[in-house]
Amino acid sequence: MSPQEQRNERLGAKMVKAMQRRHFDAYYCATASEVKAKVNELIPDGSSVTWGGTMTVRDLEIPQMLRERGTIDVWDRDLVETPEEKQEMYLRAFRADYYLSSANAISEDGVIVNIDGNGNRVAAITWGPQHVIFVVGMNKVAQDPEAALKRARSTASPINAARFDIQTPCQLDGQCHNCNSPQSICNYIHFLRNSSKPGRIIVILVGENLGY
Repeated sequence: MSPQEQRNERLGAKMVKAMQRRHFDAYYCATASEVKAKVNELIPDGSSVTWGGTMTVRDLEIPQMLRERGTIDVWDRDLVETPEEKQEMYLRAFRADYYLSSANAISEDGVIVNIDGNGNRVAAITWGPQHVIFVVGMNKVAQDPEAALKRARSTASPINAARFDIQTPCQLDGQCHNCNSPQSICNYIHFLRNSSKPGRIIVILVGENLGY
């Protein structure tokens, strides 16, 4: 085991305990293959599943895995084409049994930070779906909630702006300008510090670099 793997495993174990105190169900998986198996284990047959705007979940091919399982009702937001269909899918997500997401950052004591342009993802995380499963690479861990917010704004947001080719100041130079651009993707800032319904929030930390 490398020094980085040792660090991730030890910190991950500590964070799992911190998140359990926040009434989350929490797990640590060392590898991407382990996290896919854990997601598959957590979602029972007959469940409805959709996801937010998460590259981590897509890169791990979790939607494909669930479709191929054949016993899951997958609401695939990536297949919608028109703005009207997209809006309907966003609303439908509130009725899902399981909503998959990642995080822009997470603090060592378990506070999850996300930033949204439209707000549909943080809205569904907050209320609606019966369960929310976060898949979060250890590269997104920050020391405290303030550092997590800085990571979300200074690392994740410029990369996502470039991914969507949005003409914001951060897309041009990679640095957060605290802008009010009409195309800003930093309109809704969300701190998740506790689960009001114990076990509704499920967090899987992964000992690999995943997403942005």
